[in-house]
Order: sequence, then C-alpha cells, then structure tokens
Amino acid sequence: MHKVLIVMHDLQNEDYYRMNKTEFEILPEVGQYIYNSDGIAYKVEAITQFAGYVSAKGAVAVIVVHQVDKQDPVSRLYGLKIEEDLDD
Repeated sequence: MHKVLIVMHDLQNEDYYRMNKTEFEILPEVGQYIYNSDGIAYKVEAITQFAGYVSAKGAVAVIVVHQVDKQDPVSRLYGLKIEEDLDD
C-alpha cells in the first residue's frame, strides 16, 4: 500500500488545502477519478512523489485533486451502490 496526502484544489477560490492521508494499492494517474472516504468523486490534477520515502514510515506522495461536478455520471458511481457492489 502507498500512503499519500490528498490535497484539495479549490478551483473557485484558487486555493489548496490538506484533506486527509489515505492509502492506495496502486497510485492513481493524472486525469483519473478517485473516491475519497467522504463518498465524493474527485479528479486527480497532479501527483508529486517524495524521493527516498517509504510508505512504512509515512506518505510517499501528494495527490492534488478537485471535486467533480455532482451532475457528472462519475459522481453518481455509475449507478453502483457501495454497500452492495463494492464492499465485502
């Protein structure tokens, strides 16, 4: 698992702020959509990896995201229900 810091790019105010620390099996790519623990879809804008860091000791990257429009199909999980379709 790769520990990362998620940073929100507030497009409306042109500001950045730390959202949370989380883990990924595989690091996302720029342009990819991710779902955060808040259940909201985000689009990855940038990824900065730290040279020489290992996830056993802390975060290995910063992932900059912005929230996807709520009307976008990805915001509605393409009709999936997390509890029924994704969780064990």
